[in-house]
Amino acid sequence: MSDDILSVIPTDPYWQPDTAAATRATAMVESLVSGPPDASEVDIDVTWHEMPAFVDCGQNLERIGCPRCGAEIDTEWWGDFMDEHDGDGFTSLAVELPCCRTVTTLDTLEYEWPCGFARFEIAIWNPERARFSDEELTTLAAALGHPVKQVWAHV
Repeated sequence: MSDDILSVIPTDPYWQPDTAAATRATAMVESLVSGPPDASEVDIDVTWHEMPAFVDCGQNLERIGCPRCGAEIDTEWWGDFMDEHDGDGFTSLAVELPCCRTVTTLDTLEYEWPCGFARFEIAIWNPERARFSDEELTTLAAALGHPVKQVWAHV
């Protein structure tokens, strides 16, 4: 069996909201994903991480690109790098890319489909809706107190 997970994360991988803002944003997410009264309840997980954690798109990942030269980054090299550096979160997002030796950060790589790094995440399991619209993301950002982005995972 497979699952879909729609995650909302801050655009800054190190930023975390206070409890009140997280509660407001979570309530807003609940209202946006709740279906008709007879629909099944959607599971929502709210997580605070000590260090930035990778929020990935699962099987949706098609390509990772270099933000400087545009070259495709070898997924085996990237996977090995991620495995070496992700214990209980990333103490640093810095990386030297093999294509052009650019030193950048993991969150600035060009992920197709979007991925991210975050110390705070609202994850909706098997939502019965499509991604959030730009307008909905703006409203969620206002509730949270920080710009947000979404990551759609198929696992």
